[in-house]
Amino acid sequence: MFAIVEIAGQQFKVEAGNEIFVQRLPEAKGADVEFNKVLLLENEGKVKVGAPYVKGAVVKASVIDDEARADKVLVFKKIPHKGFQKCNGHRQLLTKIKINEIA
Repeated sequence: MFAIVEIAGQQFKVEAGNEIFVQRLPEAKGADVEFNKVLLLENEGKVKVGAPYVKGAVVKASVIDDEARADKVLVFKKIPHKGFQKCNGHRQLLTKIKINEIA
């Protein structure tokens, strides 16, 4: 059983037991969250597609880490013949969640 769910403006394919990184959520570590924007639900070969969401479908998850960090992204700028070089970088803050149940 899997579902396509919209979390913080992005779509994820989730199954029970999966751990995924999503954009920053306001919930604290250890909190339980529910996502009701389920776009597609598959159960034993039967597929339900929402218009736009599947009615009554809920994905339940718990927050494992609320301050996980993504890989570093480097931004390098250079202007040739001028001697200008600049390197900036940042690491995006993410939330790590574990999918408990698809109902």
